[in-house]
Amino acid sequence: MKNKSRTVAFAGICIALALILAYVEVLIPPLFNSLPGIKMGLPNIIIVFLLYRRGPVFAGIVSLLRILLVSMLFGNVMALMYSLSGGVLSLAVMILLRKLNFLSPVGVSVAGGVTHNIGQILMAVLLLDTVQLGYYLVVLTVAGTIAGIVIGLCGSFLVKRIPQKLI
Repeated sequence: MKNKSRTVAFAGICIALALILAYVEVLIPPLFNSLPGIKMGLPNIIIVFLLYRRGPVFAGIVSLLRILLVSMLFGNVMALMYSLSGGVLSLAVMILLRKLNFLSPVGVSVAGGVTHNIGQILMAVLLLDTVQLGYYLVVLTVAGTIAGIVIGLCGSFLVKRIPQKLI
């Protein structure tokens, strides 16, 4: 029972941290006012850390709960659809690359950032019925790569600094 309670408590702490990072991200002005949809993805620091410290199931549960809660708190149904499409694809790719074990957390995070944008563009193409949105993927790929590097460095720092026995 103690181990299960500890796991639930740790999950709650991780979700709370991801929500705080999402709120901080909402407060940060957009990097480029003329380029919509570009965000750092700060809550993914927690997901990258969990992927390496607690495994794919734990990271997936926290990620999905975080997406649902952030959409309810700071977004709407459309935000939920875009976040889920990007988040699920990103998480699947990060889990696969983590299992293959040939990329660092930074590389896994970059792949996650880029595929998150791909998932969102695919959802936009589906919802808006226009393939021209695919051209915007070039801009989002650059942004996703930069954000993925920053998030990956932060996640990697946590993985190195927080021992397994503490979590």
